[in-house]
Amino acid sequence: MNRTQASSRLQREWLSGGPLSLALLPLSWLYRLLLALRALAYRIGLKRIETLPVPVIVVGNWIVGGAGKTPTTLALLELLRARGLRAGVVSRGYGREGNGVRLVTRVSTAREVGDEPLLIHLRSRVPVAVGRDRVAAARALLAAEPGLQLLVSDDGLQHWRLPRSLSLLVFDERGLGNGRLLPAGPLRQAPAPLAVDQLVVYNAPKPSTALPGFVAERRLAGAVSLVGWWAGEPASMPTLLALRGQPGLLAVAGVARPQRFFDMLAGLGLNVGTLALPDHADFATLPWPTDAAGIVLTEKDAVKLPPGRVGTPPVWVVALDFSPGAGFEAALDAQLQKLFPLA
Repeated sequence: MNRTQASSRLQREWLSGGPLSLALLPLSWLYRLLLALRALAYRIGLKRIETLPVPVIVVGNWIVGGAGKTPTTLALLELLRARGLRAGVVSRGYGREGNGVRLVTRVSTAREVGDEPLLIHLRSRVPVAVGRDRVAAARALLAAEPGLQLLVSDDGLQHWRLPRSLSLLVFDERGLGNGRLLPAGPLRQAPAPLAVDQLVVYNAPKPSTALPGFVAERRLAGAVSLVGWWAGEPASMPTLLALRGQPGLLAVAGVARPQRFFDMLAGLGLNVGTLALPDHADFATLPWPTDAAGIVLTEKDAVKLPPGRVGTPPVWVVALDFSPGAGFEAALDAQLQKLFPLA
């Protein structure tokens, strides 16, 4: 069994359990012990949660892999803007070169700051800082943008030094998987009852755990040419629907769940070939043939492909319309009222 096959098998057993998962249980017990010792260090003061001058909302999950944190973060930023709150974002910047703190700008590259932080900055137009130490990233961002009223952490639920006033827990169809901690299961921390400062968003057709939460509504928002996307033009549904009759299109996705993207395209009547790439694929070389009739990409892939790099085939970027679900806004408002009681 090669490495790819072993990884695929482990991913399957993370959902249902099996011999490989059982064999890894001793390592899961060790991981649980390390988590317990870490928690103890915070309780007795050997480690401490840092303080920041503004509230922090953490968007994260208990399960490894892409559960939908970035679209949830983008939707949250829109809701905060609609309420007149000026927010910034901190992120580790997964997959980038280096671990130090860096402010994201329009001329940053995904290699420098990570694909998801760059996407968040370009889509939401809010200040973003990346750094393995999210507390240091937060302080750097606040120093550069002193008018920020709160921060949103894209991931960071397990970054315990980072203070948080509210946590959004995001789950997809996998729920809690087989319920085991890494590496026998997909859980980064042990499940616990929902706290009063936590809200759950299900990036799935229905709730996938017993935790009360809000089922997100997701659909494709439209398409725009890659040139137009980099220029800040919005995606439009007529542009996307016009691709239904175009032969030879190839849909490319370097995301955690590429089949979901492909299925959504098919659901709109697009007849496309598909090319699934690893999550966070760097596009160092173009993965499609030079004679392709046309390429359809996700926004997460588009941030790594300036128009001058894509060659001759026409390229369209498909945007996602994501809403955290009915009732979420009221729950968010109740939490924000605690943080900004005079707002």
